[in-house]
Amino acid sequence: MSDGSEKRPTLRSLAEITGLGISTVSQALRDSPEIALETRRRVQKAAQQMGYRPNRAGVRLRTGKSNVITVVLNAEDGGSGFFANIVYGISDALKDTPYHLVITPYSLSDPMDPIRYIVETNSADGVIISRTQPDDPRVRYLIENNMPFATHGRTAMGIEHAYFDFNNDAFAFEAVHLLHKHGRKNLVLIGPPAQLNYFHHTLGGFNRGLSTFGMRGELLSTVDTDSEVQQLVLATKALAERRDGPDGIVCVSSSVALATIAGMRQGGKMIGRDYDMVAKPISETIQLFEQNIIGIGEDFRLAGQELARMVMARIAGTEPIVLQMLEHPKV
Repeated sequence: MSDGSEKRPTLRSLAEITGLGISTVSQALRDSPEIALETRRRVQKAAQQMGYRPNRAGVRLRTGKSNVITVVLNAEDGGSGFFANIVYGISDALKDTPYHLVITPYSLSDPMDPIRYIVETNSADGVIISRTQPDDPRVRYLIENNMPFATHGRTAMGIEHAYFDFNNDAFAFEAVHLLHKHGRKNLVLIGPPAQLNYFHHTLGGFNRGLSTFGMRGELLSTVDTDSEVQQLVLATKALAERRDGPDGIVCVSSSVALATIAGMRQGGKMIGRDYDMVAKPISETIQLFEQNIIGIGEDFRLAGQELARMVMARIAGTEPIVLQMLEHPKV
């Protein structure tokens, strides 16, 4: 009768089953080109069947690597599906690789804290960060400490680094264009916090659209995508009650869009009748509840996949200038 303490498969037991040397098995598991492709596949298949998992402590001792990629995220970014989908995307890309994903949450009050911890403890081989600023201290710190990384979002530091970003300038311009086609003339933008880099892209595209199509518009500066739901509801209720209130709204977050619709409704204004709204990204679930939102697509899962591939490429020594991607809006 088993006592539940069966030994986990090891390199030695894998070598015995395959009839190969421990060194050969180890190299085959690392997909070393020095081992014949047929042998690598045979060893890897045997390892999968046995449920073999490398001992991370042993791997670090032998190679100096942790086989960990850490994504540092603010857990409150989940309202628009960002948190879950970017994690799913990273997991997709890391499947069938030696790397494991570790999610490191952090507080907006000190975004440097988890970065310092990862570097000082050597707890990851690569890092993924989001919410980039024009001059981002995390980017500078990671470069100075030779830590491979990729960012969701660009910076304005004049430093080449791996990134995946969404073209928020094009999004905001297209949003204004769509509202113009709906006959709207007086717009409001509810954007990201002003300290984030994509705030400037979004505002630039919004203002460019207003100028191009001869429309009026303003940034609602009292709230942003980090604001509490009740703040958003109160601010947009007041917006609806203004005599010069907008007939078109641009939102860079679907969760903010829903709060805005609630606030406008409390102020007596109905979407599709008194105003139109363009927001991103709008899921099928959200559209089931509110079909009048004009959605523009942004693929967070794709972002996660590409960011993971970029970090693995940086670990392998690929130059960052060739690891830069800009996703364009899907209308």
